[in-house]
Amino acid sequence: MKQVVTFGEIMMRLAPPLNYRFAQTPSLEITYGGGDANVGASLAGLGVPAAHVTCFPANDLGQAAAQHFRALGVNMDATVFNGDRLGLYFLEVGAGMRPSKVVYDRANSAFAHLDAAAFNWDEILKNAGWLHWTGITPAISASTAEATRQAIAAARRLGITVSADVNYRRNLWQYGQTAQAVMSELVEGCDVVVCSENDAEDLFGIQPLLGTDNKFVSVAQQVMARFPQIKQVITTRRNTHSASHNGLKGLFYDGKQFLETLTYDINPIVDRIGGGDAFMAGFIYGSLAYNNPQQALTFAVAASALKHTIHGDINLVTVAEVEEIMKGNTSGRLLR
Repeated sequence: MKQVVTFGEIMMRLAPPLNYRFAQTPSLEITYGGGDANVGASLAGLGVPAAHVTCFPANDLGQAAAQHFRALGVNMDATVFNGDRLGLYFLEVGAGMRPSKVVYDRANSAFAHLDAAAFNWDEILKNAGWLHWTGITPAISASTAEATRQAIAAARRLGITVSADVNYRRNLWQYGQTAQAVMSELVEGCDVVVCSENDAEDLFGIQPLLGTDNKFVSVAQQVMARFPQIKQVITTRRNTHSASHNGLKGLFYDGKQFLETLTYDINPIVDRIGGGDAFMAGFIYGSLAYNNPQQALTFAVAASALKHTIHGDINLVTVAEVEEIMKGNTSGRLLR
């Protein structure tokens, strides 16, 4: 199986234990994560060769973050160590009617100031079969957007599948370019996109056609017409009953067929951060392992549902555990 390469920022995550609030906690737990890197680490846990490309500060914190992902089986050989600051984010985990909260402290990170010319993408991708990125990466700075563009261009030259979770974050786009202009150029090079109806409207001005019975299909058809390289559009549909109780299912369209999964009832939620990344990793794994898009989609949603039961950004599950969920074994019965 060829390597999956991901590209994007990794941050230190600082969170109170359990469901403590920021104002009451005496300590913060440290871990690391980032939308793109979470996909790579989840894939490594599923047995897929994975490499992540990023820029860390040339200090002990950068080394610690790199080591965290190496320990999870991710190849970090293409990491550039330059700059002074590791981005941070603070997470307060909600419960019941109290939502979770995230506070970012990532301005002027080493990744934001990376040199796009520091990455030899033809060399990095020489053993790859898949490149994945998210809309967070080009939103950070002009240089990260340029590095993303170069990565996609190299992947196209090499005949590598490219996927993106377009993941529109309005507040990140602060460097003078619009998300609509930058993302349209980048998405042109993608084969698979995670794109909800809201993302399609915000980024591409695409809305469901009036009178349509299936809003997702209507949007997916227009996205594929706008960007002919795209072969598959996927997304999740979440029913939020409370911060601790969600329902989750997956949707898929490839220009010919619309697929959806059953809805998984997730209660209680331990940590929903990284749930979308687990979905993407699951879909990549399913696409590589099964010759069946329905199975790939079902694996993706089952993997994401399991992620909601795991602390941290990364989906620390095995293929066998996900396949048990796919079989309907969701009782959580004690295994001896």
